[in-house]
Amino acid sequence: MTDDTKPADAPEDEAATNGGTAAPAPELTLEERLAKAEADAQKYLDNWRRAEADFQNYKRRTEQERDENRRFAGVATLMNLLPIVDDFERAFGSIDASLSTLTWLDGLRLIYRKLVMLLDNAGVKPIETQGQPFDPRYHEAVAHIEGEEGKVLSEVQRGYTLHDRVLRPAMVVVGSGKKEEGGSK
Repeated sequence: MTDDTKPADAPEDEAATNGGTAAPAPELTLEERLAKAEADAQKYLDNWRRAEADFQNYKRRTEQERDENRRFAGVATLMNLLPIVDDFERAFGSIDASLSTLTWLDGLRLIYRKLVMLLDNAGVKPIETQGQPFDPRYHEAVAHIEGEEGKVLSEVQRGYTLHDRVLRPAMVVVGSGKKEEGGSK
């Protein structure tokens, strides 16, 4: 074959490209070429499987994040509603018994119940405190007084959870144990 009839992708003579000094590469046997091709194919298959597994993990992770975002999308709004619930509860706690039969007060109670139901439907639940052991994940101690050690004695402000997360910890008074006669513990 002459240079004019040689295909464009045909390899050039190695000796000519290297100035004629390099020795030609030894030819691989058919078995060696087959073994090399099988090794390459296995490597490519392993890489493909790894990439497929990475993609599946990525899809699962993004789906979980999307679900989390959906579950906790309205957290700011819910947090802003909690002080309103607190205000209603304080107001109802301070109403004189003689006013408790007024119809406008019944209307306020109805509004309060609707607000609490809205929070409940959104997944907001109050944190149990009375008589519970103090748990720093759910309770914030604002005072320690004489009483059963490590138990919540009273609630200063109600805490809430949203699904499985603390939305606002409960502010509580915790027992510090009984004092002895000598004034020491």
